[in-house]
Amino acid sequence: MRFSRLEAAACCLLLPLTCAAQSYHVSDHWQIGGEGGWDYLLSDDAAHRLYVTHGPKVEVLDTASGKLIGSITGLKGTHGVALNPDGKTGYISDGGGNAIVVFDRASLNVVNKITVGTNPDGITYEPATKTVWAFNGRSKNVSVMSATNNQVVATIALPGKPEFPQADGDGYVYVNIEDKNEIVKLDAKTNAVVGTWPLTGCDSPSGMAIDRIQHRLFSVCDGKKMGVSNYTAGKLVALASIGDGPDAAGFDGKLHLAFSSNGEGTISIVNTSKPGYPTVQTVTTVKGARTMAYDALTGRIFLSAAKYGPPPAATATTARPRPAVVPGSFEIMVVSH
Repeated sequence: MRFSRLEAAACCLLLPLTCAAQSYHVSDHWQIGGEGGWDYLLSDDAAHRLYVTHGPKVEVLDTASGKLIGSITGLKGTHGVALNPDGKTGYISDGGGNAIVVFDRASLNVVNKITVGTNPDGITYEPATKTVWAFNGRSKNVSVMSATNNQVVATIALPGKPEFPQADGDGYVYVNIEDKNEIVKLDAKTNAVVGTWPLTGCDSPSGMAIDRIQHRLFSVCDGKKMGVSNYTAGKLVALASIGDGPDAAGFDGKLHLAFSSNGEGTISIVNTSKPGYPTVQTVTTVKGARTMAYDALTGRIFLSAAKYGPPPAATATTARPRPAVVPGSFEIMVVSH
């Protein structure tokens, strides 16, 4: 045993990124409680805050302590959060209210609600044009709002149901199209679709992460696959193996790792610096923990999780009914390395 530990230590000195990639583990549980569903999380790394969408509100946690700082309330059905680089303003896609909700990050007070398309889901801030992009799942379009005056300046039709978006920082926005198995590229300066490419072998793409240095997008899909795209060339370049039932993705540029949070109760960690994009670790979490946020400063992963009761009996219309969440069991699971 002593010799093997020395060997392991020597290996880590020679290959520190490999060791980091294989040492992720569940390190904490932050109890939140309450009722209602949840969707995306967002880490504000510099401010040490975690934004957690939770039914009709967004809960804000201190990532140093896991304690609740406060909540943004008065909403109907939250999906995602985006932040303005000014450090003062945030935006929520309120799917139940068909609105972008603008809030003050200091007070957590709602300052405006802007009507957009039907069921806004994924949301992102585009820095080149200082606009907020809310992707509307039911109306299959994107509402573009000026962050200067909080007015919708464009509504762009999409070829199918949009899921999670990413902005590259150079004036382009990319979004997974779930029911078409493709990615759409949008020009933020002209508010137009300028490219589309298929994710062959990657079904129902949902979460998306971005590597802005190597110009890669990581789309997590059903069928236990992560589609890797070169967004400059506009094409799929690889399929990585991940767990079942993913919904969110993350990326660490220092360690060259992509993450997929999977509903089966795992996180898949993919090495993006090696040919073939091998999966280097599978972390056991809990079933249903399929939405996540990544804190690049600390290297921690945050997942929404809860306990579930037994599933109800199948019916003629619902062959696989979802089990109910145990009231008060909602939590944030922390994964560290």
